[in-house]
Amino acid sequence: MEKRTKENPWKLKTPPLSSEYEMYIDEKDGREIIVCTVGKTILHYDYSVIQDLYEELKNSNDWVLLGSKDEKAEAKEGTVEYWARSKDNPIGGWYGLKKGLRGRVGMYIPPLMEALGLATVEHNKRNNRMKAKLS
Repeated sequence: MEKRTKENPWKLKTPPLSSEYEMYIDEKDGREIIVCTVGKTILHYDYSVIQDLYEELKNSNDWVLLGSKDEKAEAKEGTVEYWARSKDNPIGGWYGLKKGLRGRVGMYIPPLMEALGLATVEHNKRNNRMKAKLS
């Protein structure tokens, strides 16, 4: 899987194609993370979210609502966002790593997975979904 750096980040757009942001892979505290820069806001996600979410999507074998919410808002069950903070996911909780900014997995990770060729993501104004690309 391609790994971009701060000097050569992925340039992505949110699922509704309304905002641009950048992502790259870095290391923090001895583990790989995804750094997401949205304007002046910097979010960190556990790197394992890419493979773990891909496996989850393959197992569902269907479209899954993204359900993006910030950390303080409750995520709707059955969405990517709910899965990304659930005690039942492979890491047992949040894939977001910066307290106060741990949400929005459903907004920023799906376009990265689409760019990596792992998923298909809808690009409607609202209620977007994604599904695994099976080879």
